[in-house]
Amino acid sequence: MCRTKKTQSIMSLVTVGTVAFDTIETPFGKAERVIGGAATYISLAASYFTKDLNLVSVVGDDFPEEELQYLRKRGINLDGLEIKAGEKSFFWAGRYHNDMNSRDTLTTELNVLADFKPKLPADYRDAKFLMLGNLTPEIQMKVIRQMKKQPKLTVLATMNFWMDVAMPALKRVLKKVDVLTINDEEARQLSGEYSLVKAARVIHKMGPKFLVIKKGEHGAILFQGDKMFYAPALPLAEVFDPTGAGDTFAGGFIGYLAKTGNISFENMKRAVIYGSAMASFCVEEFSISRLKKLRAAEIRGRVNQFHRLVKFTAK
Repeated sequence: MCRTKKTQSIMSLVTVGTVAFDTIETPFGKAERVIGGAATYISLAASYFTKDLNLVSVVGDDFPEEELQYLRKRGINLDGLEIKAGEKSFFWAGRYHNDMNSRDTLTTELNVLADFKPKLPADYRDAKFLMLGNLTPEIQMKVIRQMKKQPKLTVLATMNFWMDVAMPALKRVLKKVDVLTINDEEARQLSGEYSLVKAARVIHKMGPKFLVIKKGEHGAILFQGDKMFYAPALPLAEVFDPTGAGDTFAGGFIGYLAKTGNISFENMKRAVIYGSAMASFCVEEFSISRLKKLRAAEIRGRVNQFHRLVKFTAK
């Protein structure tokens, strides 16, 4: 049965972030100039749940056309992707430590990102779901201001760097969003509280109704007011590359919400599990390689593994 235009509008998702090249070194090897970027991981993960996807980013003309074609085949609309002739795409290089939880940045080349001014096509501006990937708070605010009306749900990702250099601007953006996704270290820095429960209370007062605190190999916690939900990370035999895992989580999370159209706390709990499942695939290979090979049956199987991991009978 064909979806009506109204249904497509309800499920529409706009993702804003980087589309980039990465060079990654881990204890398991090295991958040079592979595809990366927050918007890439988010959109690709979300594409397994909904096809009304719209990407906003910028690349140089060095970005492979075949990779753009692949994103289009996944149902990702690239009308909002600016391609700058004669310029280079954003590039990041990093080396992970043996624990795979910490890393050193070796190179950051902003290139086209240095003067990125996102422009939302007209048909992006009434999207019901908005995912703001990790960019400067000023850019995130410019995107929010281009929306015709407030989306049903706006999710924001940020990092400690912006807390260090742009806290006033970040706090202005936080007033405009519904969900904030950050890691535990960032939650403590943003709130000034060591306890994550107390940190969540402080951050709620800044604007976000929901908070997702990612704890890497220790899972994620969802907060809304006094309600909490903990999702463990799935124990994996091998982790090859953690790059993009947080963005893949965000893509699975908001992709599932866009698919269901339900933003209740109970449904967000399910979205956290789907996000965690997608992230668990991401780390199994370098770059987006594992995400490219995913099948729907694998995702269902992985979600069932999460269910079995936490299922117990209280007596």
